[in-house]
Amino acid sequence: MTLHIPFDNSYATLPDAFYTRLNPTPVRSAEPLAWNAALAEDLGITGQDTAVFAGNTVPDGAAPLAQLYAGHQFGNYNPQLGDGRAILLGEVVGRDGLRRDIQLKGSGPTPYSRMGDGRAWLGPVLREYVASEAMHALGVPTTRALAAVATGEPVLREQGPLPGAVLTRVAASHLRVGTFQIFAHRGHIDELRTLTDYAIARHHPEADGPLGLLAAVCRVQAELVAAWMSVGFIHGVMNTDNCTISGETIDYGPCAFLDDYHEGRVFSSIDQTGRYAFGNQPRIAVWNMAQLATALIQLCDDKEAAVEQATAIVHAMPGQLQAAWLRRFGAKIGLADPRAEDQPLIEELLALMQADGADFTNTFAGLHDGTARDGFKDTDAFDAWAAKWRVRMDAPDAMTTANPQIIPRNHQIEAMITAAVAGDMAPFERLMTALATPYDLPDGFDDLRAPPQPDEVVPATFCGT
Repeated sequence: MTLHIPFDNSYATLPDAFYTRLNPTPVRSAEPLAWNAALAEDLGITGQDTAVFAGNTVPDGAAPLAQLYAGHQFGNYNPQLGDGRAILLGEVVGRDGLRRDIQLKGSGPTPYSRMGDGRAWLGPVLREYVASEAMHALGVPTTRALAAVATGEPVLREQGPLPGAVLTRVAASHLRVGTFQIFAHRGHIDELRTLTDYAIARHHPEADGPLGLLAAVCRVQAELVAAWMSVGFIHGVMNTDNCTISGETIDYGPCAFLDDYHEGRVFSSIDQTGRYAFGNQPRIAVWNMAQLATALIQLCDDKEAAVEQATAIVHAMPGQLQAAWLRRFGAKIGLADPRAEDQPLIEELLALMQADGADFTNTFAGLHDGTARDGFKDTDAFDAWAAKWRVRMDAPDAMTTANPQIIPRNHQIEAMITAAVAGDMAPFERLMTALATPYDLPDGFDDLRAPPQPDEVVPATFCGT
C-alpha cells in the first residue's frame, strides 16, 4: 500500500526565524529495521515506505525543517544549538484529535550541526526505540518511535566505524525550554511572543499569558519527573534543550534504569559531576523551570511584578514534585490515599534498599507477590519495616498497576544492540514484545526480570553523537 501521512503542519507557518527549511540527506541503502504499526494506525498513517523514513524521499504534504533553539548544557549556556541531526517532516492530527510532530533523527547535517555529521548509529537509535516505547507502556509521558531504518552507511565515532540508522520520532511537539531561551537571550521579543502564543495554543490553552504558561509547564514537568522516579528512570542529560514544554520525556541518549537502588546513581558518561544523578532530577527540573521563567519574564510589562510572580510559581514547584512523588510511591507500597506522614515509611524502605543494594524494580514488584524480602541482606531490618507497612497498607491492588514487573534493563539493551550490530534483530523483537505489557508480563519472559550478573553490569551509557 502506498504510504500516506495526513500532514497538517502548523510550526512551518511560523516566521523563518524559528527554523531552517531543508530536506533530509539521502542515504546509500535504506533497509527497514522496525515499524510501529499500532502507532501508525493511531496517527492515521497508511502504507509504509522505507525511503521516506530513511530521508531519501520527501512525502507529499511534508514541510521539512530543522528547528532552532539554545540551552543550558550541564549548567552552562550555549547560545545556539538547534536540530543538528534531525529534520521535522511535519505534523499530523491523530485519531484521538491530538497534534503530533513526525521527525527524522539521524537524517544528515543541518546549519545547526556544529561540525557534526548529522547522523546516528544503530545503537542509540535502537536504544531510543526500545526505551521510549517502554516508557509509553509504563504510562510515562514520552516521545515515541514510529520507525527505525538502517542506512547502509558507516558512522564514524570514537569506537571506529559503526552501522548507521535513522529513527522516526513522534512527539507532542519539539518545543523546549531552549526554544524560548534563544529568543529571550537575543532580545528578539516579537519572536518570543509569537512562540509563547503558539505554545499556549498548542499545549496549554488554559494558560493565561506568559506566566500562566510557566505555571502550566511547571505542573507537567513536576508530574513527569515524579513518574521517572517511580520507575527508576535516569534521564542522564536534563539540559534545558531536552526539557519539553509539553511535559514529555525527550532524548534517550545516555539514559538508564536503576538496577540496585542508589539515589546518587549516575550512568551518563558525560555527567562527570553527578549533576543529573537519579536523586537530583527533581532539583534540576526546578532549575530548568527557573530558566524558562527568566525568558518569559521579558514579555511582561511590569518586570518587578513579573519577577515576584514567576518566583512564586517556581518556588511552588518543589511542593508539586513532592506531592506527585508521594502519590506515585504511595501507590507502589499499596496506599490508597498517601499522606505526608507516610513519606518516612517510603523513605525508610528506600534507605534499606540503598544500604543492601536491593533491586529497585524487583523490590517493589515483590511487595505484592511476597518475594521482596529475598533481595535484602539485612532481613531483620526489612521485617521490622514490613511490620509497620502491613499495618498501614490498605490498597494491595494498587501495587499491581504501580509496580512494573519488567523494565528495559541496561544490560539487556546493550546485549540487544550487540546482536543487532551483528545482524540479529531477534533480541530487539523479544524485548519489544515483553516491554509492551510491563505490568502483566507474558509467560516465557521471566529471565528479563533478572538484574545483571556482576560481569553484565553496565557502568556507563553514552550519547551516541
